[in-house]
Amino acid sequence: MKPIVWLASYPKSGNTWFRTFLANLLRDDEDPIDINELRTGSIASARNPFDVHTGLEASDLTQDEVDLLRPGVYLRMAEMAVHTGHHKVHDAYTLNCDAMPLFPADATLGAVYLVRNPLDVAPSYAHHSARDVAWAMEALCDPNHNMSDGPRRLNPQFRQILGTWSDHARSWLDEPPFPVEVVRYEDMHLDAEATFTRATRACGLDHSAEQIREAIARSSFDEVKRQEQEKGFAEKMPSSESFFRKGKIGSWRESLTQEQADRIITHHAEMMQRLGYLEGGSPVF
Repeated sequence: MKPIVWLASYPKSGNTWFRTFLANLLRDDEDPIDINELRTGSIASARNPFDVHTGLEASDLTQDEVDLLRPGVYLRMAEMAVHTGHHKVHDAYTLNCDAMPLFPADATLGAVYLVRNPLDVAPSYAHHSARDVAWAMEALCDPNHNMSDGPRRLNPQFRQILGTWSDHARSWLDEPPFPVEVVRYEDMHLDAEATFTRATRACGLDHSAEQIREAIARSSFDEVKRQEQEKGFAEKMPSSESFFRKGKIGSWRESLTQEQADRIITHHAEMMQRLGYLEGGSPVF
């Protein structure tokens, strides 16, 4: 068995940036990798691996029935893998209807939990979803928020239960029985080499400092933005203008009203303080 490393995050928290870095690191080529070829591992909510490993048509099942089978799919993926997979996850760490963890410990080496200041997540999530900031702000505070829970049975991804931003973070920080390395989006900017090195080790990799520095350089925001503008990005929502927006720390100050910022801070103060985003009641970034 080659256990899985889960690359978990609330949407728009640096997951794609980290996977771009990881793909460049594993490929170890002097040219930046094509952003449409990030083959680090499928997203955990993808339909195709489920159909392949179960021999079933997921379109014949309810979302709850799919969730009952998902842990077995991940065990099968780990059993059949030649190399450790690094699979993207937007689901919160939850239990299915049989009270079984969606992500079984027996299939897991560990997780990297990528987290970002919710004040910056809100405008980025709004842009990604082609919705307004007010919608995104409510989503971050909605305990029932989820993705891909529409009536279409042929959606390429299954339902992903997120909960509130704080619920999502708490689920990955406190619940899993396997190691979880917390990586802040802001530290990926401010202390890139140390942060990416720590995350690389959590992924079970032992690349050299030089290889890590080179992979960081090939994964810059300017590079991925350039590629999206030139040839598009397969992971972009059809209704969204672009996937890569600004890639900046603190851009919420240009996008949120004070009332919106205060609402997010009030709702998430405890977790924001825990993760270093709030100090003395004021935002750190």
